[in-house]
Amino acid sequence: MRRAMTLLWLAVLVAGLMRPAVGDQQDARLDVLFAQLRATSSEDEARTAQQRIWRIWSESEDPLVNRLMRDGIQAMAAEQLAVALDYFNRMVELAPDFAEAWNKRATVYYLMENYRASVLDIERTLELEPRHFGALSGLGMIYDAIDEPAAALRSFEAAVAINPHLDGPRQRIDLLRRQLRGSPT
Repeated sequence: MRRAMTLLWLAVLVAGLMRPAVGDQQDARLDVLFAQLRATSSEDEARTAQQRIWRIWSESEDPLVNRLMRDGIQAMAAEQLAVALDYFNRMVELAPDFAEAWNKRATVYYLMENYRASVLDIERTLELEPRHFGALSGLGMIYDAIDEPAAALRSFEAAVAINPHLDGPRQRIDLLRRQLRGSPT
């Protein structure tokens, strides 16, 4: 299941980066997109809003940071995690206030099973962008991996409160609630 969730996470990241836009976690368009995400019952509208949010989050005003982002994502998709980590380390150095740099590095640490480092980077991501449903979902995945179901549940619930269209976390919430009540999963 961990591998499937990871592949799904990577697919969402790559899909969200297909058409570049300039922005970051401070972009004024995000407020409108998050409102749309919460208000819509249409999966198509939700998917479009999510993709736009990811594009905004993933583009910096610095062309070098943008190149590092693209190269790091490509390395991650090719499972060249050490190479991806080098790219994202450089991004964090160049743009320490760019939330998505921290989130991408957290993702690589997660894939390397360095959960402690991943949690630290997720915390920094959330300091910079508290609405980062991807980081919150990732945190839930880490807590799931280290068998901390109550913490996983809290993280997934926080992600779904921001983005109610996250199918994977919603399914995990149901399973974790049953698990914590002692019901069969």
